[in-house]
Amino acid sequence: MSQPSAPSAPTGPPASDTTTMREIESQPAVWRTLLARRAEATALLAAPGERVLFVGCGTSAFVAHSLAVLREGAGLGESDWAYASEPGSPRAWDRVVAITRSGTTTEVLEALRGFRGGAGGTAGPRLVVVTAVDGMPAGEAADDVLVLAEADESSVVQTRFPTSVLLLGRAAFGEDVAGLPERCAEALAGDRPDPAPFEHFVYLGRGWALGLADEAALKIREAAQAWAESYPALDFRHGPVAVAGERSHVWVFGATPPALADDVRAVGASVRESSHDPLVELVLAQRLAADLAALRGLDPDAPRHLTRSVVLDA
Repeated sequence: MSQPSAPSAPTGPPASDTTTMREIESQPAVWRTLLARRAEATALLAAPGERVLFVGCGTSAFVAHSLAVLREGAGLGESDWAYASEPGSPRAWDRVVAITRSGTTTEVLEALRGFRGGAGGTAGPRLVVVTAVDGMPAGEAADDVLVLAEADESSVVQTRFPTSVLLLGRAAFGEDVAGLPERCAEALAGDRPDPAPFEHFVYLGRGWALGLADEAALKIREAAQAWAESYPALDFRHGPVAVAGERSHVWVFGATPPALADDVRAVGASVRESSHDPLVELVLAQRLAADLAALRGLDPDAPRHLTRSVVLDA
């Protein structure tokens, strides 16, 4: 399968000189600050016993996926997720949590309006918005707003906002994540893999880490315009492995299923197995995407065809 070649000569800035990279590396400090807001997040996201739907678009949809798996796994109640652009038929949700960094995404606003009426003429669910910017239309359409201004970003490509939402979500659902900022800082100070040998990037995960795998693949596509895929870890052998080869880099988030790494190496691909918490692995994957962008002569601060928020004409 032929792929677009990288630019013949670098034209973008070094990765370390970009806003995107600075925001990636700021995550340990941002996480430390946000953990002080655990009680606020718990009040809005945990909702023990309620039926909760998480929605978002793009990166925020993948965060919604992970949050739903984490919340239900914590025994807090039935949880599901959906793309805000495809929220499904109305159901008797007790609470809908919409994730939107900008608070202006058109599809999120439309989903909130749709849920406001409720199902079958009943009172609608409680609407909660998690955002980085106060006073935006999404927040005005909600009953409650969790504003993570500390995690807001200048870059188009999202990095610290989604990881901050996931960190707080895990804390809200009862997990001890107090040590993650330091572990993330240590990982960022460690070895930096070279993406140069690879042209095909595959991210795999199970459970809540599947959302992280989807997000990691999106980062490569957004920042570096490279060929990236993501799958449930055990599904990779059900077809996608057919296109893997010597130029493929397969990254597993969380524990690697038995024999999977050997099966991937058998087709000549490189395998990276997690040595850190999956959320820390996502931060390292973000950095790899920014490094690959620099290698390909691209500026991750100005990704092709992308803007900070998708706002559609009426």
